[in-house]
Amino acid sequence: MRLRTSTLIIASVFALPVLSTGQNKAQKKTAKQLQADISYLASDELAGRRTGTEGEKKAADYIEARYKDLEIPPYKGQYRYPFKFVYGKEIAAATHIMIGDKAMRMNDDVFPMPFSANGHVTGDVLPDVTEQGNIWVVSLYSDKDQANEPHFEAEKHMYEYTKEAKKAGATAVVYVDMYGGKYEPEFNKYSEFDPSDIPVVFVKYSTYQNVLKPLEADQRPIHFDLNISIGKTERIGTDVAAYIDNGAKYTVIVGAHYDHLGYGEDGNSLYANAKKEHKIHHGADDNASGTAALMEVAKWVQKKGLSNYNYLFIHFSGEELGLYGSKAFVKDQKIDSAHTAYMINMDMVGRLNDSTRALTLGGVGTSPAWEDVVTMGNGAFKLVIDSSGIGPSDHTSFYNAGIPVLFFFTGTHKDYHKPSDIASSINYKGEVEVIDYVESVLKKMDETHTKPGYLVTKQPVMGKSSFKVTMGIMPDYSFQDGGVRVDGVSDGRPASKAGVKAGDIIVQIGNIKVQGMQTYMDALHEFSPGDKTTVQVIRDGKTITLPLEWNK
Repeated sequence: MRLRTSTLIIASVFALPVLSTGQNKAQKKTAKQLQADISYLASDELAGRRTGTEGEKKAADYIEARYKDLEIPPYKGQYRYPFKFVYGKEIAAATHIMIGDKAMRMNDDVFPMPFSANGHVTGDVLPDVTEQGNIWVVSLYSDKDQANEPHFEAEKHMYEYTKEAKKAGATAVVYVDMYGGKYEPEFNKYSEFDPSDIPVVFVKYSTYQNVLKPLEADQRPIHFDLNISIGKTERIGTDVAAYIDNGAKYTVIVGAHYDHLGYGEDGNSLYANAKKEHKIHHGADDNASGTAALMEVAKWVQKKGLSNYNYLFIHFSGEELGLYGSKAFVKDQKIDSAHTAYMINMDMVGRLNDSTRALTLGGVGTSPAWEDVVTMGNGAFKLVIDSSGIGPSDHTSFYNAGIPVLFFFTGTHKDYHKPSDIASSINYKGEVEVIDYVESVLKKMDETHTKPGYLVTKQPVMGKSSFKVTMGIMPDYSFQDGGVRVDGVSDGRPASKAGVKAGDIIVQIGNIKVQGMQTYMDALHEFSPGDKTTVQVIRDGKTITLPLEWNK
């Protein structure tokens, strides 16, 4: 499961039931299989199942082998569904920086900022003259104290200052560590700042001492030659899908993600010493538990012979990085509401608390059919109801495609996104009970074999915001080709009223160009409730201008 922001949830008022402490033979067998599956998926051998790694491949091999053993066929003739996505930035080989007559070593001496524009700029800079000419040379820190301030946001400072420098006529900015900062910046390949309009370079303290300072002492113009090329790093993940084709009109999708954090290399670990200690994040609950549960559900559907729907079982990768796998599957396989009845997602279902019996059931507001489903769960759990179809897991991708969803989740815990999320901490008996609940939902729905109605839900409040206005869109955070691509639009909000649709790419609001999420948020700050302006979107390759009025 992805790092969670605040989610609007309402605890049910159902009383706790009196529960049986025993397990029947079938439940014990299921628990034993869950333990075998989770123990392997969360083992050191798989090294945290980080998307695109050998550990992910071994997990996919294991899942595919299990479906073959269960004699559940692949989807459309193949179990594996690779997807490519952009994740991160890199300094391309074409980048070349010279100061005076010396070629700088990339990363050792200097490096372009990840938000730097690509381009070639040359110019002579007079010593002690910073904000003049085409290339500005600027001290990153104002003094020694700021250089050693741990909370100084160096990248943000450079990003904001560069915008002002561009307005004042600079064609490039060179930032220099003149004080030997204790927290000197590094190239942040996961930087979320949008591309600047001009090249931006950082010069390390050692380079200042050994190269720039001696040149300044000569009191002659210093020549800079900046040839910058920032590229995008591509990664490949793999979804795994099995399918029971009953020749039915509608298909039910049951899913769970199987990727996790690896060693925490992508910056999504909550382990305090993640940067210093190279430890495997095992991901037993997140989400080996859901992965193992999905295979058990598939086995049960086949054994029981549920036949009034087709059943598609999908194991997603790339969830921890931003729902990449589920988004790719919906898009590439053209999953739509016309042929899909509903989707069930299981993410972190292995830590049921035996005392509280709390189970979150998400997506309840996406269909009127789920009212009965809630009632069914009253007999075994204290349900925590989340009505929204949008949440921190893969069901969101299907809800945005117009499909009713249900999300099963036993809650976060102290081991969430840490190396300590291990197989021995799973409540296997409790997970069997969650699986039984999921199976009872599938059975009930198969008996009705109708297509549940779809309802649009309110988008959950995602923490506090300093914006006075919002558009009411669900951005595609994985999109990095300029602008903000819209994954979903909330009814009654400015974007919906303006005619913005899912799939549109927002490229301008009023007079402000939108290059990505940073400039999109900058644009929102410029408006107040009741203001009228326009929004430009790219739709099917064409630029469309729509009238936009912010809600009062």
